[in-house]
Amino acid sequence: MTEENKDLIQGKDLLMASYDVDYEKNAKCSNYWRNRVMMVAKKFLDIGKKLNFAVASCKSFSHELSDFGLESATGETAVVAIRTTKAEKFVMQEELSRDGKALEIFLQDYFDGNLKRYLKSEPIPESTDRPVKVVVAKNVDELVSDETKDMLIEFYAPWCGHCKNLEPKYKELGEGFPEKLRKDLDIIIAKMDATAPSPYEVRGFPTICFSPANKKLNPKKYEGGHELNDFISYLK
Repeated sequence: MTEENKDLIQGKDLLMASYDVDYEKNAKCSNYWRNRVMMVAKKFLDIGKKLNFAVASCKSFSHELSDFGLESATGETAVVAIRTTKAEKFVMQEELSRDGKALEIFLQDYFDGNLKRYLKSEPIPESTDRPVKVVVAKNVDELVSDETKDMLIEFYAPWCGHCKNLEPKYKELGEGFPEKLRKDLDIIIAKMDATAPSPYEVRGFPTICFSPANKKLNPKKYEGGHELNDFISYLK
């Protein structure tokens, strides 16, 4: 992958092996690791698996590596990552070995659906008993996938004036909701900084969504007022 052809490659499901690629000064070493990748890739492509493969210079594509948490890659050893057309990211934890076994295992797990997505994230908050749950990329799947609970989540930006005005009322909702409606409903009141690394694309702040239990994949955008009684009426 080069600056000249990257746009042709990046819109596809792609495995990228990054190291000190240099075809002008060190073509032999560059080809050695490229051939390791090709050797393993061919095994999967020959049985009909679909994926694109590329090698890339760590120096030229350091910004790409940063997206995978691989900023410290020096290029002396190859690091491997996959980015899909759905913007899913997977990182091979082991170094690319000379026999290709680590890469083969990584690819087998990818095609079998056994890999855990890489999410660049802020740390998970230590305190979990806050009235408004703080959601980050690392724990969003856990909260969203809890089909037993409804969830109201606010996506905010720290610099947004409307978000700052909403904050005390939203906190009041988180503090007051259990006492007011605990008998009838079980709901998570949550918020997420949408300017931090996140699997969601949000336009406009604040954006508030309601994800009903057992229908978490079909969130509804909240269009109501921002007073405490507006939220409670909606949730009832």
